[in-house]
Amino acid sequence: MILVPVKNLRDAKQRLAPVLAPAERRALAQAMLEDVCQALGAWQGRPAVALVTGDPLARELARRHALQVIEDSTNPGETGAIETATRAAAAAGAAFTLVIPADIPLLDSRDLERILLAAPAEGSVLVPAGDGRGTNAILRRPAELFPLRFGNDSFQPHLRAAQASGKPHLVLDCPSLQVDVDNPSDLRRLAALPGNTRAQRLARAWHIAGRSRCAS
Repeated sequence: MILVPVKNLRDAKQRLAPVLAPAERRALAQAMLEDVCQALGAWQGRPAVALVTGDPLARELARRHALQVIEDSTNPGETGAIETATRAAAAAGAAFTLVIPADIPLLDSRDLERILLAAPAEGSVLVPAGDGRGTNAILRRPAELFPLRFGNDSFQPHLRAAQASGKPHLVLDCPSLQVDVDNPSDLRRLAALPGNTRAQRLARAWHIAGRSRCAS
């Protein structure tokens, strides 16, 4: 099962406050989530996909794109949400979990297929973020092989956990999974890259390169 944790979109992307007003940050988070949902929804033959969320818009997007929802009404953060969702997936008989973030607006399902094809019969596949510090996809088979701990520097702890599991592990570089948006430089990069996703159109319309601070 593919798990996509979605925090409350109203409070998303606080680190973009220097260049985006609150309404703009929410609009960007919604656009990126819809880009992710569209890529997943259009993937023929995909495994089960669930948004882990308590956000009303995220639930609506899941319904629109025929994705499942694992309820996250307490909103304990990404790590807590994935811990709860992993237990639910394992209890439902999922053979694996593949966790991806909701803010990768250039997602291409072919990269997810690569991860599934490369995955060992038992073990893990890790995909680093573009900066090498974060984790932008992680597959575990079985589903609860080791716990996940997300944050700004999650990749090395995840790699150590994969090694400590005693099962085979693989690190893959997946181009469409390398671009996430956490800070103003990420947003400027997104606007400059080829493509025409919802998030890219927003970033280009805002002319982020010319902003030094957000007007109140």
